[in-house]
Amino acid sequence: MTSKILVEKTGAVTTIIINRPEVRNALDLETTEALGVALRAFEMDESARVAVLCGAGDAFCSGADLKELASGTVYDAWAGEHGPLSRPLAKPVIAAIAGYACAGGLGVALWCDLRVVERSATFAVLSRRWGVPMSDGTTVRLPRLIGLSRALDMLLTARKVGAEEALAMGLANRIVEDGQSRTEAESLAQMMCEFPQVAMRSDRMSAYHQEGMDLTAALIAEDTFAAKAKTLEAGEGAARFASGSGRHGALQ
Repeated sequence: MTSKILVEKTGAVTTIIINRPEVRNALDLETTEALGVALRAFEMDESARVAVLCGAGDAFCSGADLKELASGTVYDAWAGEHGPLSRPLAKPVIAAIAGYACAGGLGVALWCDLRVVERSATFAVLSRRWGVPMSDGTTVRLPRLIGLSRALDMLLTARKVGAEEALAMGLANRIVEDGQSRTEAESLAQMMCEFPQVAMRSDRMSAYHQEGMDLTAALIAEDTFAAKAKTLEAGEGAARFASGSGRHGALQ
C-alpha cells in the first residue's frame, strides 16, 4: 500500500490515517484508491471492530487534490457505485477531525458514523469558489444530518462552520481540545469494541436503512435486523444484568 495511507491496529481498533500533510491531506487518485482498500480491509478483518479515520498533521482532509484535477485528471464519484464512500461499512467508523474538513473532506467526515472534533476545526464547502461540484455524498448526507436549510447555507455560500456550531447543529458529536481528536476517538472506539457487537451493528444498520421508509416498513426492518442479536446476545446479556452487572447505568 502507498505511504499516503497508513494503517495502525491496537487490539480491535483500526486507525486509518490520510498521510499527505503537505497538502492538508487532499485526496489524489492514488490516495483515494488506497483509502478505499484500507476501509474494505478493515471491514473484512474479523478481529477489527471499530475504525478511526484521521489525517496526519494539523488537518483532517481538504478534499480532492485540485492540482491533480487541474492537470486534466478525471475523478470518479467517491460516493458512486464503486467509490470508497458509496455505502456505510458493516462496522462503525469514527472521524477524528483536526483543522479543515472541507469540500470532499467534509464528505469523508459525513460518511463516518461519528465525528470527534477539535476545538479549532472547521467544516466548509470551500470548493464552491472553484466550480468543483460535490460527488462525495455531501449533498445527500449533509441535509439528512443537519437539515436542508443549514445544509443549503453551507453548500451555497461556502461559509465556514466551527466546532461549537457544528456540535449545535449535529455535525459534530464531541468537541475536544486541539491535538486530542485521535486519542479521544480511539478511546471511544475502544469502549464501543467492548459492547456486544451483533446488537450494536444491527441497531446501527437499522438506523441507516430507515431513511426514506414509511414507519411500518421501518419497524418491520428493525425487527428483522434485531433477530440475530436476540438469539445470540440478548439472553446472555439479560442474565448478566439479572445477576447484578451494569446497575445504575454502569457500562459493563
